[in-house]
Amino acid sequence: MTKRDYYEVLGVDKNASDQQIKAAYKKLAIKYHPDRNPGNKEAEEKFKEAAEAYDVLHDPEKRQRYDQFGHEGLNGMGGFSGGQGFDMNDIFSAFSDIFNGGGFGGGFSGFSNFGGGQQRGRKPVFRGRDQRMRVQLDLSEIVNGTTKKFKVKKDVVCSHCNGSGSADGKTDTCGTCKGSGYVLRQQRSILGMMQTQSVCTACNGEGTTIKNKCQYCHGEGIVPGESIEEIKFPAGLQEGMVLTLEGKGGAGRHKGINGDLQIVISEKAHPELLRDGNDIVYNLLLTIPQATLGCQVEVPTVDGKAKLTIEPGTQPGTVLRLRGKGIPEVQGYNRGHKGDELVNISIYVPQTLTKDQKKAMESFANSSEFTPNESMKKKIFEKFKALFD
Repeated sequence: MTKRDYYEVLGVDKNASDQQIKAAYKKLAIKYHPDRNPGNKEAEEKFKEAAEAYDVLHDPEKRQRYDQFGHEGLNGMGGFSGGQGFDMNDIFSAFSDIFNGGGFGGGFSGFSNFGGGQQRGRKPVFRGRDQRMRVQLDLSEIVNGTTKKFKVKKDVVCSHCNGSGSADGKTDTCGTCKGSGYVLRQQRSILGMMQTQSVCTACNGEGTTIKNKCQYCHGEGIVPGESIEEIKFPAGLQEGMVLTLEGKGGAGRHKGINGDLQIVISEKAHPELLRDGNDIVYNLLLTIPQATLGCQVEVPTVDGKAKLTIEPGTQPGTVLRLRGKGIPEVQGYNRGHKGDELVNISIYVPQTLTKDQKKAMESFANSSEFTPNESMKKKIFEKFKALFD
């Protein structure tokens, strides 16, 4: 089934502010909330669809990727948009700020009655911290792709307690929630008296407590550490792009799930070549005799040198194209398609001449071959004009 556009789902335009997006989601969440639509599968799907749209559009990084690449650009980013199944409790847990005290009258929670049965709150699975690092790639690595190894400092599983946080491996049932991880309470709401659930504060929803905590991790199950990560960089990356490696971030406490490792790409400037999108630009400086008489030259490319024939009478501003010598497209329909290397012709005019050189140049001053006619003037002007289009 094809996913609908997230802006269309929430009923906002692409320039909507974060407040407008939040307000739109709130409105839909109230309309399709399970407590108001018991047993209604269509309302439940719309409730999930709105949550998925909000998950993306309220997150600046996800929204940028979605605006640029659509649904495909969100693969591997996690959350509801990452292609994994999710249920109602995922939504209530992720957006607890909205469902608790966020304009819902306090009557809605992630544990209310819907679908014909009482939903038991799931015990939390702790997620480790995301790691973020910046990696600089040179032009050759961007064009060809590369693999690099890095030492990443992050939280790792405590080896002394195997991540449990308990020195002897034992835990006790929480006396407050009796091991359920949540507590029940009666509350009056706009829908009448409702029974709601909230996370047990005594055990943080785990249902267990630790009496004899591990002295090395202080009961957390994680300690500061590091790992060596081998990272593959695909060809065609750009400045500011972010690679997300799921599960390569910090370890989650009490045998939770790992966070992600986010790699921010920066480009190292090349001493001779410039990048323009997927094209590479080189400025070739010719002497007056070379441009006038024509010649054979070598120009640098990312992978070495390329021979180029300069035709007699080549004008400054002429652009010669070396096809396929540019940067490949990293994603989308043209993925793998390479740009070109554009060789811009410039003419070097000497600033000082000897007496004989000056005399030789003066002999050409009044020659018709060295004076542009109207047709040539117009042609040169059109090339100049094109620079500003």
